[in-house]
Amino acid sequence: MFDPKTLILAEQVVHRLTVGGRVLATAESCTGGLVAGAITAIAGSSACFDRGYVTYSNDAKSQEIGVREDTLAAHGAVSEATALEMAIGALEGSQANVAVSTTGIAGPGGATAGKPVGMVCFAWAWDSPEGRGTRVLTAVFPGDRTDVRVAAVQVALRGLLDMPAV
Repeated sequence: MFDPKTLILAEQVVHRLTVGGRVLATAESCTGGLVAGAITAIAGSSACFDRGYVTYSNDAKSQEIGVREDTLAAHGAVSEATALEMAIGALEGSQANVAVSTTGIAGPGGATAGKPVGMVCFAWAWDSPEGRGTRVLTAVFPGDRTDVRVAAVQVALRGLLDMPAV
């Protein structure tokens, strides 16, 4: 179901989360649950995965994980501001202490001025004894819808590996 590169990354994430006693939640739009799917494809992931939110519509983003309507109006669904609120909402709505979010334009349509097909915004959020930390990233990936989604899953997983809390 997943390519070998994605599975290797997912296995590394599951291992690091489990060893570190961390628990993950995901909030996904353009990846449609593929990040959660990659994590749960790994045996033993139940030790470190709490839940995944697939919040494809703006209403779902607001209702399920608390993305503010004024954020959506001011920045759009595909923005670092929205991605950040998605990750924080996943943390606050779950038993997790680590979260990742994805929101983007997988294509082939949907591009707008300044937001091309292939643009994906990510956010990572974590709670630790030192407090809450966050990080955001925007990337533009080449290729078709599948290429964009696969690349986005891999970046989301790599970002989890790069987090100081994991």
